[in-house]
Parts: sequence; structure tokens; C-alpha cells
Amino acid sequence: MPMNVILHVMNAEPVLAEIDDLPAPGATFIKVSNPRRVDGKELHFLMENVLTVLWPLDKLNFIEVLPSAEEEQIIGFVRE
Repeated sequence: MPMNVILHVMNAEPVLAEIDDLPAPGATFIKVSNPRRVDGKELHFLMENVLTVLWPLDKLNFIEVLPSAEEEQIIGFVRE
């Protein structure tokens, strides 16, 4: 099941994308699908029809893993 992530690229805007698995500890690249800006617009530095990108991990500050739809439906304790 694909996971939504935000790639925080050094000296650039964050990139929202989907990944199948987290990179292994010795990996040098991460394979992402459907890369786009966080607001959903296209990335200006990619061609229009690009669906998959290999991103070098040494160009990323960190990777944010977003909760899935199932995790968002979990109801926690809420004080009203």
C-alpha cells in the first residue's frame, strides 16, 4: 500500500509524493511516484508527464511520513 510522504529537499520547496516502502538503511536513492508541490501543483523542474522519480537521499533534509486514511479515522480522546 503506498504511503504519502513529504520530501524536504535542501534549499528547495517540499515535495509531496507517494512511496511503496521506506528506503533501506544503506540506500542512496528513494523511488517516489506522483511528485507534486504540497499544494498539489506541478513541480516546475520536472517534465509534464513524469510519474516516477529517483531522488538522491543526500539531497534531502528529512522525509515526513503522512498518516494514512485508516489512521486518520481513529478516534482519540477529545475533550469538548
